[in-house]
Amino acid sequence: MAKAKTAYVCNDCGADFPRWQGQCGECKAWNTISEVRLSAAPSRNDRFTGYAGSTAGKVQTLESIDLAELPRFSTGFKEFDRVLGGGVVPGSAILIGGSPGAGKSTLLLQTMCGLAQTMDTLYVTGEESLQQIALRAQRLGLPKDKLKLLAETSVEQIGQVALEVKPKMMVIDSIQVMHMADIQSAPGGVSQVRESAAWLTRFAKQHNIAMFMVGHVTKDGSLAGPKVLEHCIDCSIMLEGDADGRFRTLRGNKNRFGAINELGVFAMTEQGMREVSNPSAIFLSRGQEAAPGSVVMVVWEGTRPLLVEIQALVDYSQMANPRRVAVGLEQNRLAMLLAVMHRHAGVQMSDQDVFTNVVGGVRVAETGADLALLVAMVSSFRNQILPQELVVFGEVGLSGEIRPVSNGQERLNEAAKHGFKRAIVPLGNRPKQAIAGLEVIAVSKLAEALEAV
Repeated sequence: MAKAKTAYVCNDCGADFPRWQGQCGECKAWNTISEVRLSAAPSRNDRFTGYAGSTAGKVQTLESIDLAELPRFSTGFKEFDRVLGGGVVPGSAILIGGSPGAGKSTLLLQTMCGLAQTMDTLYVTGEESLQQIALRAQRLGLPKDKLKLLAETSVEQIGQVALEVKPKMMVIDSIQVMHMADIQSAPGGVSQVRESAAWLTRFAKQHNIAMFMVGHVTKDGSLAGPKVLEHCIDCSIMLEGDADGRFRTLRGNKNRFGAINELGVFAMTEQGMREVSNPSAIFLSRGQEAAPGSVVMVVWEGTRPLLVEIQALVDYSQMANPRRVAVGLEQNRLAMLLAVMHRHAGVQMSDQDVFTNVVGGVRVAETGADLALLVAMVSSFRNQILPQELVVFGEVGLSGEIRPVSNGQERLNEAAKHGFKRAIVPLGNRPKQAIAGLEVIAVSKLAEALEAV
């Protein structure tokens, strides 16, 4: 292959320069120029199957393409397999991110130690020493006789060792400390992270190795490094949860081999990560005494329903601009729902502080939580306790209508399975057949829902 060339590109305007300089000559921005490696196109002999460009020059029809099922293998955790789309696909590149202390290395070490009993595996550490990995495995009580470890940060050297070991699965911990010899920038830079990830992805697909890469996150919770890092890999998952909390949620943001927005729940224990098979039972650990402003809603996460408790606290504000705080919910949607409630239900909270929270640290992004949020706020505002066996879900429109949500029947079945006796749902989600032990109240307007409560 031809020798790779280097260019310097401004991250703001995209202008390129022959050498590095402090200020961009086009947009006049400072410290925005980074090194970019310009690789020559690979020859036909360098291409490999299972990757875009491997069949260049050959035109095929959709009917002639082989749609054989991908040979997946399990990680040993059902929750992990759920997020990955049913298991690990050989030759796939998977990026797992999370805040420090979330348990990324712990989860991957448990997975690798279990898979090492039946296949060849390689754990590459660039941040921790081999002794630290061994001490963690001993503390967690994991089998240590089969897993192969390598302490290395050079991507080229990792490739040479992998050719000798021939693993079926590899872990790179982490991608931010990896570097390539022909790139002058420091490890962790834009060029190093991008080229290292691209090289490892090509290597994994060429040799049919399942590659897990650990990624750091920034202070706002997003993956550090260039955005192209998430484009070149096949699957991107995030391990979320507070460092002092017990539970962790594994959420898929991108998956070329399965559905996205899947959610896996784990519990951090002294023996490492333990999967939670029934997350609804954990998120519904309500207090002994009922209190105003608390209601249970049914959200849809990936391919399954999930029961979570939403809480609201409405109190008189001493400030000129009352506070609107949403934890686990969208801030802008909270302000919109307050306006809808004032206009179409006659409940005004302009002089009240409003605090909302989803119990258990779950983040709810779907609109099916609108009705439950409004019911919880009215309950706290009027200091009225809602029934413990009540479940609510539905989307609220700007004109005060209650819109149906997807998978309404499955949500009601999940509520009935956990012993709920009453449900307030949109009119479009009214079940065709009665559900044993569950009274379903279908409403079409916000005023009807509040009256039913």
